[in-house]
Amino acid sequence: MASGIDITQWLDAARGGDRDALDRVLSTLYHELHQMARRQLVGRHGMTLDATALVHEAYLKLAARPEARFNDRGHFFAYAASAMRSVVVDYARQRLAQKRGGDLHRVTDLPENMDSGLRLDEETLALDAALTRLAAVDARLAHVVELRYFAGLSELEIAALLDRSERSIRRDWQKARMYLLASLRAD
Repeated sequence: MASGIDITQWLDAARGGDRDALDRVLSTLYHELHQMARRQLVGRHGMTLDATALVHEAYLKLAARPEARFNDRGHFFAYAASAMRSVVVDYARQRLAQKRGGDLHRVTDLPENMDSGLRLDEETLALDAALTRLAAVDARLAHVVELRYFAGLSELEIAALLDRSERSIRRDWQKARMYLLASLRAD
């Protein structure tokens, strides 16, 4: 297993445009990315999107963006969470288009505990739209939601990644949830 120093060096090289370094980072952190994906897809047996497919699709999104630069491990995981969000939203859109024509419906809850995984349906699409609106108002809060909801990280893990206190992350999560719930109920 590579040390934190190796990953930092590889991230520096990837920031300089070295795609091999990005590949080394991804292969080294693959297990953690797979755990993130698995947490989001808990209870979604029988679906064509599994944790491995989610990680691979997110990797393709990361690798396809030559302008992607990662300052540190936290930045890398934030970018990975964003890529996973994009994959999950695209998957939900595709499923709805095939199943029901893609109509959205009202969402009335945003769970505190993400152990049950993401719902790959209208709720994911409505949440994505509300999260985009939140990002326009407060990008930091939207970033915490992406890490918590789409990457499945705990408040403690997010605090470590962002070099902030767990209490500050908890406050951001609560503020973001209130905003998102109000936004979703208004739709």
